[in-house]
Amino acid sequence: MTYEAREEVPSVSDYINIRLSAGLSRKSPEAAAIGLKNGLFSVVVYFGAIPVGIGRVIGDGGCFFEIVDIAVLPEHQKKGLGHLIMQSLMKYIRANALPTAYVSLMADHGTPKFYERYGFEASLLPKKAGMALRIT
Repeated sequence: MTYEAREEVPSVSDYINIRLSAGLSRKSPEAAAIGLKNGLFSVVVYFGAIPVGIGRVIGDGGCFFEIVDIAVLPEHQKKGLGHLIMQSLMKYIRANALPTAYVSLMADHGTPKFYERYGFEASLLPKKAGMALRIT
């Protein structure tokens, strides 16, 4: 079997399962359903008929785009699926982001070098500060 990236929104259950299996935070089914419906672009990687990876672009479609939810099931990691996902997401960004658009992402510790391949740079103090607020 081979891997195939499809431009589609993952199901709520696949989204939650892949995120959790890849070590990302839990999202409630209600939040996932709303978020998935309101994204700009999504990709799901399949191994045969089984979803094994996801990635999404969210934002306002004009000024701001954010790459989120890059996740691959552990047994399928280290096989180039992150690159396959990022290629699809960056193809969408390049086709849809106008000049002056700001594209961002939050990388887990240890992964910034991966995203540098796609033109991303670390935001460092004092010039910029990445910040976050988690609602619990």
